[in-house]
Amino acid sequence: MAQSDRHNYDESKIKTLSSLEHIRLRTGMYIGRVGNGSHYDDGCYILLKEVIDNAVDEYIMGFGREIELKIEGRQVSVRDFGRGIPLGKVVDCVSKINTGAKYNDDVFQFSVGLNGVGTKAVNALSRTFLVRSHRDGKFAEASFKQGKLKHEDTGRTREPNGTFIEFEPDPDIFPETEYRPEFVERRLRHYSYLNTGLKLIYNGKTFQSRHGLMDLVMEDLAGDGSEPIYPPLHYAGKTLEFCFTHSNSRYGETFYSFVNGQYTSDGGTHLSAFREGLLKSVNEFANGRFDGDDVREAMVGAVAIRLKDPVFESQTKNKLGNTEIRTELVNSVREELLHFFQRNKAIADRIVEKVKDTQQLRKELQAVKKLARERAKAITLRIPQLKDCKNHYDKRKEKGKGSMLFICEGQSAAGSITSCRDVNNQAVFVLKGKPLNVWDLNRDVMYKNDEMYNLMQSLNIEDHLEGLRYEKVILATDADVDGMHIRNLMIAYFFKFFEQLVHDGHVYVLETPLFRVRNKEKTTYCYSDTERDAAVKALGGKPEITRFKGLGEISPKEFAQFIGKQMRLSKVEYAPRAESAPILNFYMGKNTPERKDYIMERLVVPAEE
Repeated sequence: MAQSDRHNYDESKIKTLSSLEHIRLRTGMYIGRVGNGSHYDDGCYILLKEVIDNAVDEYIMGFGREIELKIEGRQVSVRDFGRGIPLGKVVDCVSKINTGAKYNDDVFQFSVGLNGVGTKAVNALSRTFLVRSHRDGKFAEASFKQGKLKHEDTGRTREPNGTFIEFEPDPDIFPETEYRPEFVERRLRHYSYLNTGLKLIYNGKTFQSRHGLMDLVMEDLAGDGSEPIYPPLHYAGKTLEFCFTHSNSRYGETFYSFVNGQYTSDGGTHLSAFREGLLKSVNEFANGRFDGDDVREAMVGAVAIRLKDPVFESQTKNKLGNTEIRTELVNSVREELLHFFQRNKAIADRIVEKVKDTQQLRKELQAVKKLARERAKAITLRIPQLKDCKNHYDKRKEKGKGSMLFICEGQSAAGSITSCRDVNNQAVFVLKGKPLNVWDLNRDVMYKNDEMYNLMQSLNIEDHLEGLRYEKVILATDADVDGMHIRNLMIAYFFKFFEQLVHDGHVYVLETPLFRVRNKEKTTYCYSDTERDAAVKALGGKPEITRFKGLGEISPKEFAQFIGKQMRLSKVEYAPRAESAPILNFYMGKNTPERKDYIMERLVVPAEE
């Protein structure tokens, strides 16, 4: 009897992929998540970034002050006015891995893309790709399809020097992907802040900054109507730039960090070094012993560095890992701030006054915390609203992946979930009713409100996320008006006090069926009117249609499949405070008359038959 083919491990099973094949087969290694364009870091925006990075690198080196970007549907074109790719290397620079001038310090000193992959990945992942270089009255161009060369041409031109690239993401890899203007514009604003004077033109709209990171800080503050307590402190050197101020109405800290123009959403050495230098300078000036949290509370800031050999923790460059720069960077920040404090004592005194106020508030909050903990212990060591699971998440030890906490409303819904859940990995937290709207409240409300306090303790995220007990926090509310309201209240709670939880992608919404369509042979659960109509058509005849009004109406036997392998989850996507705060202020803030007018203007009244 012959062995099965899977046991025949010989030379024929060894496969060598070309760089093109590897990029297309292992797309995530090169651009991170693929997505569909609904998230800021989806692959289509990474393709765009890789092309724009090259144009910005030209500007950094002193060539070309303008970049033109056009996006029509899925078709993208980028034109810079730099030096242009050397005509004899146009094909190699966009198709051969580890080819480029960014290995040469004489040409590019502070580039983001140092690995010779970026534009090649864009080419390999595009249905069509065109590159054209204009250089001293001559041009060379090449067109590709899915990374394979189709046509080359050379000749004379009257166009100014620079490079033109046009591409369309391959629908085989990026199905149903679309570019959202708000995400494109956010990237362009970041480029403009980091490259003062650079003009970026997107579909006719111009992005240009005169004050660098100060414009970024002021835009963030304006996003939720905050006012700076003092004029932003702004320092700009050749390799280091930073800007910060304290807000009059913020909780927590908001920092943007960049390396060679790349937004490092997860921070890294440069951000932690800046924080340390900031703390040292304030303590030295004030002759104090403040904690970092005291200094950075309600602070909005940004830090950008230029580095010859940046080491990122992934191809998508979200976190800087160069540890050797830490000491020098800490000292640079400390020295520049001490010089500023000596020259601007009024502002320095205002900063110290703010820090002292924060320190006092923290001491008062500690007293409230102590009372809350004593009260909780007096009731029970267990949290009465929590039905826990056996396995818990531990990011450091890579344990408990797949563990989740369902947050649901009322005992009825909780009963359905609890009776059919996986007790190893699925916990349930029961809300007694509509939770408190905390959007305009201070942090001490969590220690005065039992429900908010118990939820925080259940998650174990009081001071940081290191102790988070569940990988996924899932809002499981009814698909009606009240359920949507509870969902919004919980999202506001997490954005207000535990923004990092949303930022790191731990918060989800459970999608539950609205309809059950069945006949004697088959039952179909539908999540929308469209799915319901399709199910009715597929089953034929007159099937029974049930509209679920709440989770409690779904029997445990039915509900098991909705929180099992086929569970549908929608991630609560993170947006920076400048974008999220105005939305939450409008829907959750103290502007009831404005909201009422908005609803009345858009109210749809069914026509009488």
